[in-house]
Amino acid sequence: MSRSRFPVAIHGWMLLCLCVLAGCATVGPDYHRPEVSLPATFAPTPAASTQAPVAPGSTWWSLYQDPVLDALMTSALISNLDLQQAIARIEEADANLRIAGTALLPEIDLNSSASRSHVSTRTATSQFVGNPVRNNIQFGLSTNFEIDFWGKYRRAAEAARAEAMGTRFARDTVALSLTSLVAQTYFTVRALDVQIQFTGDTLDSRTQSLELVRKQTQGGIASDFDLSRAVDARAAIAPQLKDLQQQRAFAGHQLGLLLGQPDYAITPSQLRTLLEAPVPPAGLPSTLLNRRPDVRAAEQQLIADNAQIGVARAAMLPTISLTGNLGTESADLAGLIMNGAEVWSIGYGLALPIFDAGRLAAQTDARIARQKQSLAAYQKAAQSAFTEVADALTAIATASSLASDLATRVAANRDALRVALARYEAGYSGYLDLLDVQRTLNDVELELSRNRQTQLTASVDLIKALGGEWE
Repeated sequence: MSRSRFPVAIHGWMLLCLCVLAGCATVGPDYHRPEVSLPATFAPTPAASTQAPVAPGSTWWSLYQDPVLDALMTSALISNLDLQQAIARIEEADANLRIAGTALLPEIDLNSSASRSHVSTRTATSQFVGNPVRNNIQFGLSTNFEIDFWGKYRRAAEAARAEAMGTRFARDTVALSLTSLVAQTYFTVRALDVQIQFTGDTLDSRTQSLELVRKQTQGGIASDFDLSRAVDARAAIAPQLKDLQQQRAFAGHQLGLLLGQPDYAITPSQLRTLLEAPVPPAGLPSTLLNRRPDVRAAEQQLIADNAQIGVARAAMLPTISLTGNLGTESADLAGLIMNGAEVWSIGYGLALPIFDAGRLAAQTDARIARQKQSLAAYQKAAQSAFTEVADALTAIATASSLASDLATRVAANRDALRVALARYEAGYSGYLDLLDVQRTLNDVELELSRNRQTQLTASVDLIKALGGEWE
């Protein structure tokens, strides 16, 4: 081997050895999913359903079989501004991930320069002969590459990947929260529609009763006291109706905001009964919580902070970098391609922190503390998710057990109203008896509507708490 090639061979072998060693070392702890102590199943479970349980997927709202709700969801997922922000955060995280990946590869720069200079020929050390004016033209490639000997950049890329995944789960969390809120707001609007219908019927009934009492008073059958009570009863129900109409308007405005369409108006429903709430199967396993997007996002944050410990520890170790330059240099353009114009250099550098007053160690301790925070946040997210599922199941079970009793009361009070009206018209009972039945029926009808709304809202809470799926 010639002497001119010997340094190149030495540097080549050094580069190869350093690259091989760089693939073997990765400081910092590897991630292992921590254990979260949770019961195996949820309790209590809702009452058995007469329908076979259906597992909701990404379009879980289709379980309610309402075309209006389906259209609302489509509009919300397209136009909602919170969801658009979450999507933009994904794009930012993907860009950061690409940035982190570039650190694992060398950066090569193209360099070109040209200069013209004049050298003095009158100095004591001047050795120039001939024209003191000279040109210098350079053209070449250069690189400066830090070898990832300790896995610092690989840990940084691992953290960036986890953060990118976290933004996706955050987007899923926003989408799940959005669709859940749209469904619950829609059910509120429909429940208020039903309550407005019931209250309107009560207002009509009391108006008819008022006319009847007025005629009986004129005929001497009823007293002025009965007439005053009928007037008061009719006047008392009117503010209740107006209050429900106001609540309905507010709920409609909220629905428009969720859809990204503030001027959206939903047509009043003519349904006398609300939709049926889907009932999940009994014995749901708590492992379903691993699919919740917020729990998965918390785990990705834990992965990222765990990887950042390796980045901080690597900063305390020697930094090994390679430099290189390859090109040509000549006094004129034509000489750049001639033999003897080539220039090259190769080298490496090593830097080791000696004294930093404990700054790097403190940064490592801070990363470890941040990882502990993320660990606690992940475990709390899982425990909170379990509590939310348990609360939703309890609400469904309680509302379901009350539904049949309320339906029985509504039917009984409707029969009682017919009987009370007939007895009053026949003169067998006073107006106060009729008024009492009217008030009871109005209260029970409203309570039945609110109970169905509670079932629907709790069913959405359950789907949301399970991350949109229960299979």
